[in-house]
Amino acid sequence: MKLVMRFYNASQAAYSSATKVRGVNVRMALTKCANSMSTNVFCLETIRLNLSVANRIINGHSMSVRSQLSLARRFAHTDVKFPNFENYRRDSTLDINKAARESEDERRAISHAIYYGVGGMMALIAAKESIQGIVAFKGMAADQKALASIEVKMEEIPEGQTKTYEWQGKPVFVRHRTAKEIQCEKEVVISGLRDPQTDEERVQDPEWLVVLGLCSHLGCVPIPGAGDYGGYFCPCHGTHFDGSGRIRRGPAPLNLEVPPYSIKGDTIVIGISE
Repeated sequence: MKLVMRFYNASQAAYSSATKVRGVNVRMALTKCANSMSTNVFCLETIRLNLSVANRIINGHSMSVRSQLSLARRFAHTDVKFPNFENYRRDSTLDINKAARESEDERRAISHAIYYGVGGMMALIAAKESIQGIVAFKGMAADQKALASIEVKMEEIPEGQTKTYEWQGKPVFVRHRTAKEIQCEKEVVISGLRDPQTDEERVQDPEWLVVLGLCSHLGCVPIPGAGDYGGYFCPCHGTHFDGSGRIRRGPAPLNLEVPPYSIKGDTIVIGISE
């Protein structure tokens, strides 16, 4: 600091002498002074400005005090400390010799996880809503859902009689069989049947037979208690079913279908299996 003040005082002395002496000797003296003080940028700049002012005075130009002060402005801020932002930088970017693209994946890992995580979640929600909409559109109508299961009171059907009920838009035959019918159906030799099934496989209680009233040929509705085997007869193409709903004669390929049902006490619940 003492050296700077020494250089500054020397330049000010040169400036003062320039106001009194005119000629080439002043310029030479100031130039020599500047060359000897070239180690300090601040002092050199001050001397250069004072030399310019002295030249203008020598040449007959006058300058105000404000103009002289503005020319002596400080241009070198060597004592200013630049801020250090190392504490705010990520560890992956502290190495100045390492390219930014080498740590790009590490720096963007969290943002990518949030982006793809939220995007994937939104995609799953949209897919779920779409699938639910399609399933609801293709699903069963509300009135059919209300008839997803029906209850039949056994006491409503006398022995040896068949009653027809509607389940999901289809006719269902519920027959209260007699002991003679049960014995007759058990004695049938299944090896000679087109769709071999024993009577025990088709009923839960031997007294009660529950089958869909749709012919397995073309879906016609057979007539209960008719035909050559005392079961069901389809007049459309002459198909005969026995008392267990098994195909015995005609073009039908399969037995009458047994719907899912369960027996709970004195009630038959059609549509819910055990």
